[in-house]
Amino acid sequence: MAEIRALTAHDEFHEAVRLQRAIWGFDDVDVAPARLFVVASRIGGQVLGAFDGLRMVGFLLAIPGIQRSGRAYIHSHMLGVLAEYQNQGVGRALKLAQREEALARGIDLIEWTFDPLQLKNAFFNVERLGAIVRRYVHNQYGTTSSPLHGGLPTDRCVAEWWLRLPPVEAIVSGRERERRAVKRCVRVPVNMADPRAIQSATADALEQGFRDGLAVIGFERSDEAGTYLLGKWTPE
Repeated sequence: MAEIRALTAHDEFHEAVRLQRAIWGFDDVDVAPARLFVVASRIGGQVLGAFDGLRMVGFLLAIPGIQRSGRAYIHSHMLGVLAEYQNQGVGRALKLAQREEALARGIDLIEWTFDPLQLKNAFFNVERLGAIVRRYVHNQYGTTSSPLHGGLPTDRCVAEWWLRLPPVEAIVSGRERERRAVKRCVRVPVNMADPRAIQSATADALEQGFRDGLAVIGFERSDEAGTYLLGKWTPE
């Protein structure tokens, strides 16, 4: 298991910049610069690294935010893990360390965005962490240089991670969580002959659910598809 710790030195920040290029294939224009890591580390954000010995194999960058209601929260901007260390629990270890640090400061909400067509990430966010989704953003970052984005608009779901709620506490402690009633399903196929059409249809279906007062409360996956499970959700 990788060691998780806060990044504090300039050489560590620059290594996190290098990891962005290795993980996503970003051009310079899309890379979060080292100075953003410096700022985040000094204004109440979170800059964490995952290490295999002396080698940094993953990182997390988050910044503080304030909702219009005045609630303080953390916006988790980036989490990346080198390909050869994926599927080994490194990403989850970074998120759990992030949760622990936030709770220690009295913060109970962390948000981040993810691509709704990236079904593995959707499963991780919803089922492995217990995040819910109530918002959809079209083309949040514009077209990026990453080949992983395939030239598509950067549509994103907004994950809300309510750190103290029983479903989240059950998941992070390895217990079975209580399931809410599913009112609607949005299916996304694994094999996408026309990714733009599937992206548009997924956006329409999710946004209609959100307008109807539903939230993504679960996620199922099979060899053929990933399915967003929508139901009623209110903070408990």
